[in-house]
Amino acid sequence: MKVEKPENRDSLTEKVIGCAIEVHRILGPGLLESAYQRCLVFELQKQGLHVEVEVPIPIEYKGEMLDCGYRADILVERSLLLELKAAETILPIHQAQVLTNMKISGIHLGLLINFHQTRLIDGLKRFIL
Repeated sequence: MKVEKPENRDSLTEKVIGCAIEVHRILGPGLLESAYQRCLVFELQKQGLHVEVEVPIPIEYKGEMLDCGYRADILVERSLLLELKAAETILPIHQAQVLTNMKISGIHLGLLINFHQTRLIDGLKRFIL
């Protein structure tokens, strides 16, 4: 996977969070993760961002790249990995999932977004490797 360096990672995450807040404002909590994903992709593309969905993340093992079934929910501008949830609470395993996906993909910036919150800001977590 070719990783690009973000020009300004703060403005990119700010734009993505703004799109996520818009989706949450319109839909509210309680839907399936797939509904939030589709609507967020729509909003991100509307902002002119390059978006990839369900991006395979191979694992390098003994010099070989192996597809082990890992996928990034959304990859924005090939530099920001998004992991979406629609869960009552974020568990340590969700955070570990984001960090692991970032590590094996070589992406240094990630957002965990849990849409199952009354206020979306309470369901956001930013990661930097």
